[in-house]
Parts: sequence; C-alpha cells; structure tokens
Amino acid sequence: MSVTSPRGFRAAGVTAGLKTSGGKDLALVVNDGPELASASVFTANRCKANPVLWSQEVVRNGIVRAVVLNSGGANCYTGAEGFQTTHALAEQVAAGLGAAAFDVVVCSTGLIGLTNPRDVLLRGADDAVADLSQDGGADAAEAIMTTDSVSKQVVV
Repeated sequence: MSVTSPRGFRAAGVTAGLKTSGGKDLALVVNDGPELASASVFTANRCKANPVLWSQEVVRNGIVRAVVLNSGGANCYTGAEGFQTTHALAEQVAAGLGAAAFDVVVCSTGLIGLTNPRDVLLRGADDAVADLSQDGGADAAEAIMTTDSVSKQVVV
C-alpha cells in the first residue's frame, strides 16, 4: 500500500541534490483525477515556512493536482527569496503536468534557515515529472525522509 494505491494517483522520488548523503530528496505525488478535491492541516505556529504560506493559498479552492515535497531544507526563515523559490518550484511542476501553479502544493522538511538552491529544485522537479508512475509511492516516501530510519506509508 502506498500513496499511489487510490486510482488516479502517480508518484516519484528522485535525487535532486539537496542532501549531502546523496539520497533521494524530492518527491512528487500527482492526482490525475477525475476527482481533485483535497483537505489539509497546517501548523498553528505564527512563524510559517514559505511552502506553508504558499500551500495555504493553494488549498483555499479545495482542489490540488499535485504535491511536491523536498527534504534537506525546510525553506523557513528564508525571506522573499525563499518564497520566490517556492513559487518557482510550483510553476515548474505545473508546467511539466500541464496544470496551474495554484494547483500545486509545496512542502519542505529539513533544517531551518537554509535557502534551498532553486536550480537544484527545478531540475529535480523535471526529473520527478519524468519518473512519475503508479509504482512510485515507495520512492516518494523515501525522498521525504530526514532522520527517519525507516520509510513510513499509510493508506486510509
């Protein structure tokens, strides 16, 4: 069972180059429909990372086509540059899928205060779009691991 178990979902997990370990660090989960309804839960913290701010706006219409996630840097406390990187990543994924950027949720996990290299993220996004498959759930789960010792997957 994985994130791709429901009909219409594809995923990928790739090595973009954010982690010094050389492990997978960028995941993409895509909902090909026909239903694109979504639900979300966000932090109540007053200090929100750039991907949280972006994604809160995306989910307002209740429709999400894709979620792109990176590990290795949380993109928190990175100011305007970090928000622009978040927006650029959503645009890159959307372009690869033929979707709108405001249908792409962005999530980042890892160290706080690090600016993720935009060019690395954008290349990774292209690789993830190219690698999307119904069998990509395990790779996607691996790509979002930080200090975890095992990959965690649940299907409800």
